[in-house]
Amino acid sequence: MPLELKILSSPAELAATVADRFLQRMAAAQGRGEEPHVALTGGTIAHDVHREIAQRAEAGGHSVDWSRVTFWWGDERFVAADSSDRNALDARAVFLDPVGATAVREVPSTDDAADVEAAATAYGDQLRASGAGEFDLVMLGLGPDGHVASLFPGFQQLDADGITVAVTGSPKPPPERVSLTFPALNRTRAAWFLVTGDAKADAVRRALADRGDVHETPARGIRPAPLHGPGETIWFLDLAAASKL
Repeated sequence: MPLELKILSSPAELAATVADRFLQRMAAAQGRGEEPHVALTGGTIAHDVHREIAQRAEAGGHSVDWSRVTFWWGDERFVAADSSDRNALDARAVFLDPVGATAVREVPSTDDAADVEAAATAYGDQLRASGAGEFDLVMLGLGPDGHVASLFPGFQQLDADGITVAVTGSPKPPPERVSLTFPALNRTRAAWFLVTGDAKADAVRRALADRGDVHETPARGIRPAPLHGPGETIWFLDLAAASKL
């Protein structure tokens, strides 16, 4: 499986690099007549990447039709729709709304579902109904404990074989979340990790080591397996995150 490490000098350079490659990838997919499906992530570096994409899109030079890109999330916090904890809220504000994205598929909030289990089921139903079959790109963060999406070390959700799972008792607040599973996250042509800061350096080392247990470092479970051809994995790291490699 192709694996690429891109080590950038700073979070700002990382955000700019990812934004450029994202726009190029979306334009290329649409140039082939495709309508790509993308799973977004949350967090500080994702915010920076999303802002950079929107700024570059506004400046022109990239022929992306945003109405023909469908956006999902790898995981989401089960909170109110207007909560600042929602990954979707920030992504809409700095990226999706400014570029005019219309095919945005959010995980149900507490306003939409009776409980986190119902939200996970509804989100899985949305994915199945889309008929996409696979993502073109899954964007991921990495926790200091090695978690990815909302799949945490030692949690039973690591072994789930459906599309989505409900998470309760998350070690990182808020406690209730909906996450895509490894089978869903890995049904992608490409997985991009966006990781900055020395607090993530040990998790990066463990994730990329020759040996290790996915139950201890969940990021090791990301292995793209698209319907056709090999999957692509890229780790975008700043110098601090790469310092223990």
